[in-house]
Amino acid sequence: MSEEPDSLRVAAIGDLHVHHNSGETLQWLFEKISQNADVLALCGDLTNLGLPQEAERLVTDLRSCRVPVVAVLGNHDYQSGQAEEVKKILRGGKVVVLEETETFELKGVGFAGAKGFGGGFDKHMLAPFGEEAIKHFVTEAVNESLRLEIALNSLRTEKTVVVLHYAPIAATVVGEPPEIFPFLGSSRLAETIDHFDVNAVFHGHAHHGTPEGKTTKGIPVYNCCLQLMQNINPEQPYALIQV
Repeated sequence: MSEEPDSLRVAAIGDLHVHHNSGETLQWLFEKISQNADVLALCGDLTNLGLPQEAERLVTDLRSCRVPVVAVLGNHDYQSGQAEEVKKILRGGKVVVLEETETFELKGVGFAGAKGFGGGFDKHMLAPFGEEAIKHFVTEAVNESLRLEIALNSLRTEKTVVVLHYAPIAATVVGEPPEIFPFLGSSRLAETIDHFDVNAVFHGHAHHGTPEGKTTKGIPVYNCCLQLMQNINPEQPYALIQV
């Protein structure tokens, strides 16, 4: 990859699903990323069951990473009801957890993020009609988009990167069973993103999806789920994009 002047090399990966009792380590991966990138974006499902011990294991492995790390949580990170503790541990390991009130800037590039949520895409997007349960589901998707909008509004950088867990477009979940598309992301996220001049969007969650796509506005979207990246290039199981 030829380096452009004044560009930032962003490595992104999602769905690490770290087990606290696993014999495997990700130190080699973070060491390699440090050699090739200026910043690392972690796109959710950092832990397997959202346990503090799993977050601590990840933070230990991240000590081998010599570049700044930003992250959002994924659905797995909420499984045990200890998401706030997971965030606290990550922040203690110098990871910037992107939220509506927390962004990150490096060399003129701003990073904003949110977990996102499901709800479907385009004309098949779920509407807040009918039972209260459906309305609550849609409200969660709307609220996640609003959180992202607040974060993006706070940035004043020349370039912008968005980090998500759920997909903002259907194109990058193609490869998954169509029946589960509504649970893999929501176009509400893309609608928010297209209101801004965003340079790149990274997400995970769709393990068998498609690596690249674009929003209606033409903003590039990258699915950087670990499983997908490993299938594409086992030697470089992460996305690496110049911004």
